[in-house]
Amino acid sequence: MQTAIIVIVGLIIVSIIIYIDNLLLAKKKNIVDITIDNTQKTSDLLKKVRKIEIKTKGITNHIFSGEYHSKFKGRGMSFSEVREYQYGDDIRNIDWNVTARFHQPFVKVFEEERELTVMLLVDVSKSSFIGTNKQTKKEIIAEICAVIAFSAINNNDKVGLLFFSDQTELYIAPQKGKKHILRLIRELLDYQPKSGQTNIAKTLEGFNNKMRKKSIVFILSDFLLDDYFDSLSHLAKKHDVVGIKVYDQLDEAIPNIGLLQVHDVESGHEVWLDTNNKTMLNEYKDKANAYQTYFEQSFGKAGADKIEIKTGEPYIYKLMKFFKGR
Repeated sequence: MQTAIIVIVGLIIVSIIIYIDNLLLAKKKNIVDITIDNTQKTSDLLKKVRKIEIKTKGITNHIFSGEYHSKFKGRGMSFSEVREYQYGDDIRNIDWNVTARFHQPFVKVFEEERELTVMLLVDVSKSSFIGTNKQTKKEIIAEICAVIAFSAINNNDKVGLLFFSDQTELYIAPQKGKKHILRLIRELLDYQPKSGQTNIAKTLEGFNNKMRKKSIVFILSDFLLDDYFDSLSHLAKKHDVVGIKVYDQLDEAIPNIGLLQVHDVESGHEVWLDTNNKTMLNEYKDKANAYQTYFEQSFGKAGADKIEIKTGEPYIYKLMKFFKGR
């Protein structure tokens, strides 16, 4: 009897040991699988970063470095001294107090700030993941940011990054160096936003209050809103602002393809649309035109620059035209 009990207990213990071993083996296998997945994901991401680096750095070195410097040099100026007026001096620089004191014209002399700060304010809301022609808005924005960032560090400027939706998602302080730029590109490619919605006005106000030093501020978004003029105007009074509108053909109009189920990526709402309905199509197009008009008028009144880039079209020529425009 005792022998039988001992055998039974022994079998139970062996079974428990085998069960535990299997659990540990399964857990180890899962860990290995996860590690392989993460390694693969990291490897793919690094390949994408490297691809963008090669493409955009080549563009930067051969096309944009000089134009970037010419476009923005002199925007940050600091007072140096006062000297007597010379023929050809800009009369707007006359120092009237000193002129009155010495009874002859004197002008203020300014020197260019050698180091600029470039800030990239990037809309990462769900609408940036849309793209019907080769690339999404997000992918194009990543490449444009890389071009600007490499141009900036070639000019010995600092570059910072701010992701926004309807909140500030991520802030990376301005720094120099290739390693820093590659980190920005990784974030541009891989970051997953916490919110899918957009609030440009809130972002611009928050950034304006936080960023004391005058900077070159690039705002990259599809600008499908019409409530940001006041915030933009306040920002443009302190900083050098450039709006880069990256948009898709679906932002302008819906094709006539019959009954269509549409999912609003920002609000989550789903509706069925009859694209044969001309009234509905016209209303959609009118709303798109209203956003476009608001974008143009807002940046014009605020005294800020703007660029418009459509998915599927080369952005290089648009950037070249902008940088050579002054």
